[in-house]
Amino acid sequence: QVQLVESGGGLVQAGGSLRLSCAASGRTFTSYTMGWFRQAPGKEREFVASIFRWSGSSTYYADSVKGRFTISRDNAKNTVYLQMNSLKPEDTAVYSCAAQDPPRVGIPTTPRTFDYWGQGTQVTVSS
Repeated sequence: QVQLVESGGGLVQAGGSLRLSCAASGRTFTSYTMGWFRQAPGKEREFVASIFRWSGSSTYYADSVKGRFTISRDNAKNTVYLQMNSLKPEDTAVYSCAAQDPPRVGIPTTPRTFDYWGQGTQVTVSS
């Protein structure tokens, strides 16, 4: 069983930055592909970013955040990060991290292919 705990959300003005963290339990963190997803009120959960297992040499981003957000992982700390820059009001949502174990074939962007989820952290961007 994998437990995920997010932190780092909050209220920020448009154009500002936040860094989200997701701490994972388990002895095999390096084998998990990790992802960040978000859900705004009245909308479906959507993919934000993901990073492959092991070294995390491959990363993927939603078009809406590409160039503004960066996902990274620190395997020594069992933690994945989401650095969010140039935030916009439309980035307002609950952000959740997720772990994929066992790994799946294909690019990791679909929520249903992730097995473990955190509770989420609120990000609010004011205009």
